This record gives sequence, C-alpha cells and structure tokens, in this order.
Amino acid sequence: MRWLSIVAIVGLGGLFVLANTVYVVDQTEQALILQFGKPVRVVDEPGLRFKTPFIQNVEFYDKRLLDFDADPKEVIAADQKRLNVDAFVRYRIVDPLRFKQTVGNELTMRSRLNSILESSLREVLGSVPLSAVLSEKRAEIMAEIRDLVNMQARSSQAAGEKSATAGGFGIEVVDVRIMRADLPTANSESIYKRMQTEREREAKEFRAKGAEDAQKIRSQADKERTIILAEAKKKAEITRGEGESQSTKIFAEAFGQDQEFFGFYRSMQAYRRSLDGNDTTMVLSPDSEFLRYFERGGAPAR
Repeated sequence: MRWLSIVAIVGLGGLFVLANTVYVVDQTEQALILQFGKPVRVVDEPGLRFKTPFIQNVEFYDKRLLDFDADPKEVIAADQKRLNVDAFVRYRIVDPLRFKQTVGNELTMRSRLNSILESSLREVLGSVPLSAVLSEKRAEIMAEIRDLVNMQARSSQAAGEKSATAGGFGIEVVDVRIMRADLPTANSESIYKRMQTEREREAKEFRAKGAEDAQKIRSQADKERTIILAEAKKKAEITRGEGESQSTKIFAEAFGQDQEFFGFYRSMQAYRRSLDGNDTTMVLSPDSEFLRYFERGGAPAR
C-alpha cells in the first residue's frame, strides 16, 4: 500500500510538472514566454510547445483583428461647425513583446488608442469643412485619419521611457471608420431653420422670376397679336376698298350704257326700301320727282 501511495504521488507530481511544461499555441494566437516576469521569446507558430516548468510562464495574445469602438467625440471642423463624431478602430497586435513592454494589456491599449484617435480626429477634421465630411471625400478623410493614428501608434513611447523607439505599441492600425458625424442638436435645429429660410428665399426668387418671364411673354404675345390684327385689318380695308372701287367701276360702266335704265333701277330700289312694311305712310306732292315712274305709261314725262 505504501508503494502504491508513493507511485500515485509521483505520478501526480509528474502530471503537475508536465502540465507546467507543455502549452498549446492556437492558430489564432501568439505566445509570449516570460521568465521571472522578463520576456524571453515570442512564439507565433501554432502547435504544441514546451517551457521550463515553474520558472517560465506564457501569455497569449490574439493574432486576429481587434475592434475598438471609441466614445463619441465633439470636433470642430474647418468652417467652425461642431460635429459629434462616432468612430472605431481596427488593429492587430504584430509585436507581442513590444505590446507587453509598452501597454501591458488590451484595456490599457484601448485607453491609449482613444487618446490617439481623438487627437487625430481633431487634427484631420479640423482642416476640412463640414461639406467635405459629408461628401465623397469622406473615404479619403478616413484614410488620412487611419494613417495618422497608425503613425502615432508606431512612434508613441511607453510611460517611463526616455524616447520613442521603433515599433511603438507593437500594433498595426488596419482601419479607422467614421460611423456617424452628426451636428449637435442645437446646431442641427439652427442649421435646419437657416436652410429652410434659404430655400424659401430661393423659392420666392424663382417665383418672382417666373412671374416676370410670364409677364414678358404675355406682353410680347399681346404686342404680336395687336400687330397681326392691325396688319390683317389693314389688308382687309385695302381689299375691301379695292373691291368697292372695282364694284363701283363695274356699276358705272354697266349703268353708263343706259342712263335712263340706271335711273329707273335706282328708283325701284328706293321704292323697295321706302315702301317695305305694312305701316309705311308717306305724304308727297303728286308732281314729286320721287313718284315720276308712277305716272301713266310707266315712263317719266319728257
């Protein structure tokens, strides 16, 4: 029994030692080996690995992209417009040793990234107007912010270091995105009212211009109508005058051939116009020239 107890104790001790000797690096991770708290080496290949038990320990860092969603920040654009900017950063740990030496953990890294992102947003957005942030230039602006954040993250020095060293925080900033860039509520209402007033002013100008153009068109149409009617009336009067002249000429020529018949024809027309109707009353002298064709024989006295 005593030997079995000893074997069991030795076996458990061996398993404990083996557990502190063997570690596994996942394909999504990279490992930093520490000896008495001092970094020894970096293991970035996946698989089964060994370390000195009880002396060395392992810290794992993610090799995948990490997201940092920053708090909304108020930034003043180049045209003095205040913006509430909500942005996020995607980064990757490329140097676990440098990362451990400078920031130690992701929580501290997020705090440092927040400061870097805020200063980069103020620097870049402070040099462009609001209209550029809301236009197709937005992608260029975000790329400029990303490059600036990446540059600062690579060149920043850890607290307590005398100078910046290559590598910065040991991370690579892959992307910076502006999810929203909104005006503060008070500014939004003020700008909306100003835009509304401006649009109403433009609408009044368009209406006034349209009324002016319509009046010009109506005046021109009335002028052309008056001219056309005057020309038509003129031509009608000329044509009528020419027709009457021709008619008079024809009548004169026709009646000139027999003046006595012409006198008789004119008298008959006068009789028809004068004696037309049932209530015509005329008082004339028997020897009136008007009744000369009513004499005996139907012909006037010679």
